[in-house]
Amino acid sequence: MEYNKLVKRLNMAQKEKLKNTSSENKGGFPIPVGSYKMILIGFGIVVLGFILMMGGGSDDPNVFNYEIFSFRRITLAPIVVLSGFGFVVWAIMRKPEKK
Repeated sequence: MEYNKLVKRLNMAQKEKLKNTSSENKGGFPIPVGSYKMILIGFGIVVLGFILMMGGGSDDPNVFNYEIFSFRRITLAPIVVLSGFGFVVWAIMRKPEKK
């Protein structure tokens, strides 16, 4: 007899808990719209880094162009790419602003 009462109480508590959680999570996306904009900006930074890496090749295959080892291609561009990926991770992980 006691067991049945305990089971009924637990079932009612679980149903109440489900009602409360479902009303809190009505609609919406897991990532807010502002974060999507930040993610696109981050991917733009990544693309900019890859654009900075382009070039430096030689038109003549018999001539080596040392421009391929410039500061822009060896140091600056990888830093820009990594910072872009870091920005994307930050945009995904940040908490949305409460209004």
